[in-house]
Amino acid sequence: MSLAEYIDHTYLKPTATVADIKQLCNEAKTYGFYAVCVNGCHVSLAKEELKNSKVKLAAVIGFPLGAMSTEAKVFEAKDCVEQGADEIDMVINIGWLKSKMYEAVRNEIQAIKLAIGDKILKIILETCYLTDEEKEMACSLSVEAGADFVKTSTGFGSGGATFEDVILMKRMVGDKAKIKASGGIKDKETALKYIELGVSRIGTSSGPTLLK
Repeated sequence: MSLAEYIDHTYLKPTATVADIKQLCNEAKTYGFYAVCVNGCHVSLAKEELKNSKVKLAAVIGFPLGAMSTEAKVFEAKDCVEQGADEIDMVINIGWLKSKMYEAVRNEIQAIKLAIGDKILKIILETCYLTDEEKEMACSLSVEAGADFVKTSTGFGSGGATFEDVILMKRMVGDKAKIKASGGIKDKETALKYIELGVSRIGTSSGPTLLK
């Protein structure tokens, strides 16, 4: 696979305009990125812009804090899928995880996976806020609940992806889930190192730069 085929071309800023989303989709088609990743309000626009292309459409839910009710997250996920999203990137409930409410965390992931059926579900751990033990537990709960991916970061926390976190995540999930590295990946060398460590997807707003 080429580097482009690993990239989720991402634009999640609150200031994202219609023009920004159109440009994002056009760049994804031009460079052959795997997917674009947008906020829920832009899903229908992105779907229209991507029609007749192979580029997938990912939407974030519970973003960026993960602290919404499970019911709200489920509704948001279903709404995004109904509007055309192929993949859902959901922020884990960090507070529940830290409170050792493991059953609640697992049940929430299961509920969202059930709601979106055969669509891809990525669980954003927001590793910058977690201890290694919490990261390990989050990976285990995600796998148990049927998630397709575990993902490092939103890009809105106090830190992004690290090689150490990806190594830990790979050790925990093995072949039971894939890994998406996101947050602060801005150059080709870093992206290739993550792929070498076993990630299946790179989330970045710097896709065109990575390929130049």
